[in-house]
Amino acid sequence: MPARDFFHSVMRIGPVQIGTHRDRHGQTKHAAVCSNDGCGWSADYTSQSAAQLAARTHRCKIR
Repeated sequence: MPARDFFHSVMRIGPVQIGTHRDRHGQTKHAAVCSNDGCGWSADYTSQSAAQLAARTHRCKIR
């Protein structure tokens, strides 16, 4: 049975949301996720500053 995976400290930068979660190894990760329908872009980072940079530079192709 997989461990529960909850997002914490969610913030929004444009259409991208950034949140922290624990991966399956118990390490804290920072995820950047585009909230536009049909985009599907997301990525995990080890630092919050890297996730914020990705959120600021993400160019969603869905308009």
